[in-house]
Amino acid sequence: MMSQEEPQEGLSTLTKVTGPSSWSRVSCPCCISNHIEPLVLIQLAENVQPITKQWIMSMISAPVKAGGAQLLVHPGEDMKGDMIVVAAPRCTLLRVTEDLGLCKTYQDGNMTAFSFEDRDNFCNIDNMQQFLTLAERQYIVKHELDSMRAMEDQRIPGIPAPKGKLKARESILQKLEKAGVIRNITPLHDQKLLLALGKQWYTHKSLWGQPLDSIHTYFGGTIAYYFSFLDFYTLALFPPAILGLFITFFLPSANFSNGNKTDSEPTLPKHDDEQPSVSSYMVQAVFSMLWSTVFMELWKRRSAALSYHWGTFNLAEQFQEPRPGFHGELSTNPVTGRLEPLFPEWKRRLRIGVVSVPVVGVFLGLVVMGMAGFYFFERLVSGWHKASESYFTAVLLYLPSIAHILYTNVLGNIYRNVALQLTEVENHREASSFDYHHTTKVLVFTFFNNFAVLFHIAFFKEDLPLLRKRLSSLLIVTQVVNQFTEVVVPFLVDRFLTSADRNLKEDDPEVDHLQAQGSLPAFPGLFAEYIELLVQFGYLSLFSCVYPLTAPLLLLNNLTEIRTDAYKLCKLFNKPFSAPVANMGVWQLAFEVLSFISVMSNCWLLLLSPQVKELTEDAGLSSSKVLVIAVIVEHVLIMVKMILAVMIPDEPDWVRIKREQIEYHSMQALKKQVTLSTNVNC
Repeated sequence: MMSQEEPQEGLSTLTKVTGPSSWSRVSCPCCISNHIEPLVLIQLAENVQPITKQWIMSMISAPVKAGGAQLLVHPGEDMKGDMIVVAAPRCTLLRVTEDLGLCKTYQDGNMTAFSFEDRDNFCNIDNMQQFLTLAERQYIVKHELDSMRAMEDQRIPGIPAPKGKLKARESILQKLEKAGVIRNITPLHDQKLLLALGKQWYTHKSLWGQPLDSIHTYFGGTIAYYFSFLDFYTLALFPPAILGLFITFFLPSANFSNGNKTDSEPTLPKHDDEQPSVSSYMVQAVFSMLWSTVFMELWKRRSAALSYHWGTFNLAEQFQEPRPGFHGELSTNPVTGRLEPLFPEWKRRLRIGVVSVPVVGVFLGLVVMGMAGFYFFERLVSGWHKASESYFTAVLLYLPSIAHILYTNVLGNIYRNVALQLTEVENHREASSFDYHHTTKVLVFTFFNNFAVLFHIAFFKEDLPLLRKRLSSLLIVTQVVNQFTEVVVPFLVDRFLTSADRNLKEDDPEVDHLQAQGSLPAFPGLFAEYIELLVQFGYLSLFSCVYPLTAPLLLLNNLTEIRTDAYKLCKLFNKPFSAPVANMGVWQLAFEVLSFISVMSNCWLLLLSPQVKELTEDAGLSSSKVLVIAVIVEHVLIMVKMILAVMIPDEPDWVRIKREQIEYHSMQALKKQVTLSTNVNC
């Protein structure tokens, strides 16, 4: 079968630079084509010798059984250049599509797990640009590059030992990166598609809507799921935002301070003492608990529908190869029987217990020190205001909160780098294990760093006016900082740095377009973006009954966040590789945990509200009876939350049926294969 695929117009410049005559070839007859699509750029160190570059290219194009990646390579301008352009033959794309468990459109119009043996019955099989998205094709190239292994001990030509010494089963790509031979591996942009996506996405005049399918096609599943969640979350903020505005401006409020009426006290900083009425507390608290539950359940349904639509709801679980960065003594893996680096589990656990846990404990101690400093200066400034009751001291009341917020932000940024280094020291074999331990460290610290002081103010100090002031300070300062970093900084970078670079290219027609693709900084990933959304969700679900304007402020922030994140991704960073995924992974669990904690948080905040305290005192209820009532209400609400979670299925019925159909057909195909094998042996 002859492939009829055509190159994308946006890659025409690259196709001209890397003419078809200089590409390596594969022996498979179905992969012969005059049109080759450049997908990935490998940037080498400037002093790399031609013999080293030739060896790298030979390994990339070598068959998988020889330790290669079975890809197409081009030397760029010549063998003395510092770049290698990589493409993928049709057979490699199809083989890895099956290995990953991707689903594609079958001839009956349904999404079906792709099978290489049954490939002729899938739609668009003769056109790889339509059969696979650009992000999928580029990820497959990176997947195959990562899988390259040395079949025996050898030395990389042109690199002296020990840097150039390869052990059997050692990762070739990892070794080249450690030796400084490879500087960067970047998926190539399609400028025409990128420009069209930008017009749909961040320059679109409409306030609402994102081109999620186009994002998935161009940037891949990981990026698409983040923006889909951000889009869904922002839309879901409208109901609590409307309720918050209604409570703030239309429902009556009561003026209390720590449970005592303050009619005789001055009302200069009115926002400190003015609290919502008891009905407002109850409405906001119950709504927050129900909203967080319904939101997460509906998101899981949307996530399942997207995974079917994008062909990732049947991803295969594979035995993972050692991740780049893993090291150990070369030995035989008891599972695969292959030679590879092995690291004893007891050593890893020892490093976690002796190194990681104490360091994390030190940072949690720094959080406690920051809290102590906040309370000290809070008392100091409150004393000044009590003595003078001036407008100046009223403004100073917010200074300790602002200083503490800046402290926690700086500490959080430092800790993220430390957590990454700690996880590297632990030396996890699989990338999934590395990501799990790294994310867990960051989530534990983030929760403690952002919410510990709020819980302490609410449940130990029982100072709801201070909690309200603290939460409002957090939201306002966060808004200002986010708008500056998300809007002002990207605008200045694009206005002065990127535009100057564009002018340079226009003045110099000989500028290497391939090299220019890798000149931007690497995309930092979505870790910080998810952390920001998680903290937002915590403020809203845990404490919004104290400060009803939480949701409106978050909604305003996210409406700009969508476009600024899109702008930065398209304009300010190199294009990232994006793996096919079926959901948000561990982040979804983190949001669900916060949703569960919100039930307890809102119940006890309602119990501690000055109005409820006064009502219980007027009713003559003892503190023990109030506590029992609160526990009963909490358990009832938890039961309601669990019932809601059960009543709302995690996936739509049509997705469940499609998934079960695929599982059934897979079992039938396996039975058929076993039967044929048995008959042949007989």
